[in-house]
Amino acid sequence: MVEAFVSARIVAPEGERAGAVLVRDGKIEAICDAGAIPADARVTHCPGALLPGLVDSHIHINEPGRMEWEGFATATRAAAAGGYTTLIDMPLNCLPATTSVEALEEKRAAAAGQCTVDWAAWGGVSGGNADQIGPLAAAGVRGFKCFLAEPGIDGFARVDEAELRKALPFLAQTGLPLLVHAESPEELARAASALNRADWQLHKTWLQSRPDEAEVAAIRQVIGLAREFGFRLHIVHLATDQALDDLRAAKAEGLPVTVETCPHYLYFAAEEIAKGCTQYKCAPPIRGLENRELLWQALERGEIDLIATDHSPCPPDWKARGNGSFAEAWGGIASVSAALSAVWTCMRHRGFSLIDVATRMAEKPAELAGLQGRKGKIAAGYDADLVVFDPDHQRVLDAQQLYTRHPMSPYIGERLFGTVTATYLRGAPVFERGNFVGEPRGREIRD
Repeated sequence: MVEAFVSARIVAPEGERAGAVLVRDGKIEAICDAGAIPADARVTHCPGALLPGLVDSHIHINEPGRMEWEGFATATRAAAAGGYTTLIDMPLNCLPATTSVEALEEKRAAAAGQCTVDWAAWGGVSGGNADQIGPLAAAGVRGFKCFLAEPGIDGFARVDEAELRKALPFLAQTGLPLLVHAESPEELARAASALNRADWQLHKTWLQSRPDEAEVAAIRQVIGLAREFGFRLHIVHLATDQALDDLRAAKAEGLPVTVETCPHYLYFAAEEIAKGCTQYKCAPPIRGLENRELLWQALERGEIDLIATDHSPCPPDWKARGNGSFAEAWGGIASVSAALSAVWTCMRHRGFSLIDVATRMAEKPAELAGLQGRKGKIAAGYDADLVVFDPDHQRVLDAQQLYTRHPMSPYIGERLFGTVTATYLRGAPVFERGNFVGEPRGREIRD
């Protein structure tokens, strides 16, 4: 049977239009005018805008091994409530880290039967595992992640340039991207040595300990390696505007470089963070107001390709460690259920459109993970992953709207525009008006 999802604002690649999205067997068959809906179609009316299901290419689900932090069941439910229908899970914060095929199989076993939305895995480059890159690629990971600075978590070690040089020939052969947490350990050490008797309850101190120069130096390093080895380079969670010149030049040179930033760098600013408010701690840190505006300008120009959440939750006592000390508290922000509203709240005042939302939060993340043709657009042949979104509805976010294992986030109490009223995975409802629908039907994407 053909299903018709009718909306006055279908956010399609060519622009917004009124009409219907026709779906058969979980795939989009066509977009048509309302008058061309087949007579025998089952019709669903979608008040508001109809967006493609969002794709989060940077999320920490933390299972197996640390499901008390989050887990597939809670992460995928929160994602559905936030308009995400596909998640690409990072290889760390879970135990074991996804640095071998054996570890990947453990992750698959943990995910089985729990997922409300679809998911896939990134592999990790860590611990001298160059011999695992080819097997992990063959087993279905979408690419690889590494840290140049210490991740701050057991089970996943940073890599230095010597280790990267051993791994990069194998990675280049796969054609898959390398996602890099780009902060220079040398610059971080230099900054730390200058912080004598600092007040670590101040976000300013945390900011001084992770300076712009650390991002800039690391990004220059990996751009040079991309030039030498010819691999696809992706910079995760760009926080500083000071690296934009280097990234702009690398793209102009024709190097295969892409860049993401995160909702918290676009929504918050360092000047607004009060003493001891470690719910804002992340690495790289949230920087200043001027920096934030320059990131928005880069996003508008297309120099930043996409927005990913870096959803990184933890138990409450990890955020409370050190009694408000930014040195001791866990660094990570939970946001997958609030990200769309937070980004749209900022976008709508800056002249962006829902097309920009779909491009930066669905289409481009899908392309990064090699899912083009399947995920990230409302177009014929794509999975019928659809989100009904009311862009004008205002709400003050409360903890119950997070749906994560631990309802902690700096977005709690923020007045946000835009509400997800329904989410469909391959044409079937998984979330409607605050309720989850049916049994978990999410799948892993392997090919």
